[in-house]
Amino acid sequence: MSLVGHDLTAKPLSYAVLLEGLKAAGEDTRLRLLAVLGEAELTVSDLTEILGQSQPRISRHLKLLADAGLVERHREASWMFYRRSAEGPGACLAAILLQLLDPLDDVARRDLERLAEVRAARAQAAQTYFAAHAAQWDAIRSLHVPETAVEAAVREALSGRPIDALLDLGTGTGRMLELFAPEIGRGVGVDLSPDMLGIARAHLEQAGIRNCSVRQGDIYNLAMPRESFDAIIIHQVLHFLDDAGRAV
Repeated sequence: MSLVGHDLTAKPLSYAVLLEGLKAAGEDTRLRLLAVLGEAELTVSDLTEILGQSQPRISRHLKLLADAGLVERHREASWMFYRRSAEGPGACLAAILLQLLDPLDDVARRDLERLAEVRAARAQAAQTYFAAHAAQWDAIRSLHVPETAVEAAVREALSGRPIDALLDLGTGTGRMLELFAPEIGRGVGVDLSPDMLGIARAHLEQAGIRNCSVRQGDIYNLAMPRESFDAIIIHQVLHFLDDAGRAV
């Protein structure tokens, strides 16, 4: 299990936080959920398919994990997505626990095999959507500067400065996250379109990127604390907005 994006030298946890986290993880279903969510961002529906358990049971265990700070959740249209926590007191504990888990264990291996099936279905759905809109997407991109030149310019603008947290607004296919993932601690991509988020999520998973995630959000009304990111990218987005100045 990977610890990418987690600082294991973080300050010690309080007795209460550590005890709550260990209690939450110390149960068969919840430990399996934590392990799977350490590999991918998933919905309750995905998790019921992977673990072979009912939706109410999965939801109940997810709530306990979230309350203990071991997993985090965010809404995307009518779906709720869950993943291993990237920040907060429980994030380091979750990462350490998963580092101790043998990926070749029979239970873990079976869950990962079913996760691979869910990922394959997700990737196929994203490819189907993208193929249906490829002509329109290519036409839009052809109106602007070649992507290679844009990416080189963005890299140059951000070179020479450490970036722990990167925010990509209007992430689209997640290309900027994919480009900078090896150089940052964590990255978050925000887009209003659930369909584009599905494509971005599939691309990140196929690239094996675990320190980046995507979520639905409105660029005019971001539910994120100020100064919570070191750098923000807004790529091929502003010219689509009615009020670009307000977004900036």
